[in-house]
Amino acid sequence: MKEELIKNIKSFLEEKGVKDPKVNLEYPTHIELGDYTTNVAMAYAKELGKKPLELAEEIKNNINVEGVTTNVVVPGFINFFFNEHYFNKQVQESLKNTHGVFSGKKFFIEHTQPNPFKLFHIGHLMNNAIGESVARIIKANGAEVQTATYHGDVGLHVAKAVWALKKGVEENDAYSEGHKAYEDDVVTKEEIISINKKIYDESDPEIVEIYENGRKVSLEHFENLYKRLGSHFDFHFYESESGEVGKELVVDNIGSIFEESEGAVIFRGENFEPKTHTRVFLNKEKLPTYEAKELGLAEIKKDFFSYDTSITITANEQDSFFKVVEVAIGEVFPDLKGKLMHLSHGLIKLPTGKMSSRTGSVISAEDMIDQVKEKVLEKIADREFTEEEKKGVTEIVSIGAIKYSILRQAIGGDIIFDFDKSISFEGDSGPYLQYATVRANSLLKKAEGVVELSNELPVDWKTTNLERLLERFPNVLSRAGKEYAPHHIVTYLIDLAGEFNSFYANHKIIDKEDSTSSYRLALTKAFTQVMESGLNLLGIKVPEKM
Repeated sequence: MKEELIKNIKSFLEEKGVKDPKVNLEYPTHIELGDYTTNVAMAYAKELGKKPLELAEEIKNNINVEGVTTNVVVPGFINFFFNEHYFNKQVQESLKNTHGVFSGKKFFIEHTQPNPFKLFHIGHLMNNAIGESVARIIKANGAEVQTATYHGDVGLHVAKAVWALKKGVEENDAYSEGHKAYEDDVVTKEEIISINKKIYDESDPEIVEIYENGRKVSLEHFENLYKRLGSHFDFHFYESESGEVGKELVVDNIGSIFEESEGAVIFRGENFEPKTHTRVFLNKEKLPTYEAKELGLAEIKKDFFSYDTSITITANEQDSFFKVVEVAIGEVFPDLKGKLMHLSHGLIKLPTGKMSSRTGSVISAEDMIDQVKEKVLEKIADREFTEEEKKGVTEIVSIGAIKYSILRQAIGGDIIFDFDKSISFEGDSGPYLQYATVRANSLLKKAEGVVELSNELPVDWKTTNLERLLERFPNVLSRAGKEYAPHHIVTYLIDLAGEFNSFYANHKIIDKEDSTSSYRLALTKAFTQVMESGLNLLGIKVPEKM
């Protein structure tokens, strides 16, 4: 029906002399204003020598699409209202999950990237929530998606931790203690640099043993966290692998893409398009830098999976790094030009301010989850749960609360995590959405054996705002995919939950004496399906009860 309207309006404007008119139908700012609206009259009024309201009325009077009524409002908007049969059909269509804005496309998505020997901190938690959601949204839009995480398992940060472990420092404190010693003492600094070389060339059995054991423990810990967060990776890549690959690529292209400078090997970004800046790819010891490792990773990725788009998700602190690296990769691998994308997000902060793993004032993902769990447990303490049920509910609700707080706004900005707001069962929160879904599922269970669900439209049925919002889900999903923006899903789900709560408050849904009850149950079922699908796109689970 939307496409038919666009075709109708285009045809009218072309008859009036407009060449190739652009007609867009958008959702109005308030659902009561209509199902769609257009400003096309304001866009072409001057060209046709008419006032916007005058042209809008002419367009309105020319529209002849069955099941659609229109009105015109100042300064020239045309609002469209679709009949109840349209929504009855479209709500069912929206549940078929046949959305395909990326149909036939292949995406490689890298995210989370925790480093062995360092804590999986709240920054990684933020990155994981964003990366997992973006991957799910792209996949739901029809793409083939492969995911990966990339571990910095070699480098100076590892050597600092290994130095501390060799001294008997506890694993959780090893990196921060090693970093402090590196900064404070010249002798220790040289010792750590030496350890770094020994890790690369595997020349010291004691160092190698400490390194391999610490790496193994870290990676196992990360796997447990991924499971807890409901996150899965198809591939795990490591700097220890990409470094040598990158070094070889740099050496092979010295003189054409890279050049030697003061003992190091650099990429002079100012000489390539788009112009960037100079960065070091091999240091004076001829060891690969992060830049060279990223170059090696690009070759490894392309060998594993032939993609149309490769997305790397990191904090925006790395924007400058990736601008240069993407140009360098494009020069080494011309077939990858235009296929690489860096999606950056802001930082997550607590009321106490920014964290830092260098100083040791870092907050681990587990600490944050556990703090939220304590608060959730307080809220549900008086509810009738077994201890096992409490454990399950608090875990699901706590992780959902954190993910929601991260995904509720556009991913480019910083967020300050508010513990109390995040666990509210009312309004703008993950638990609110989970609770609305649980309550609707409970209604469906109560209706079993009392009222039979039916998608057949009742006689004299008037379209509800709940139906209007349910119909929008495919378009919201498409937009979230095109913009790589989970917050569109969040905003939609909040509106949908609010509309269902109004629907629930204003109508008795289970009533075997009411002929509309079967259809209201069908809408309740549709609501739970869309909510569960939407929450799944955010990586948020729904408990059986709350």
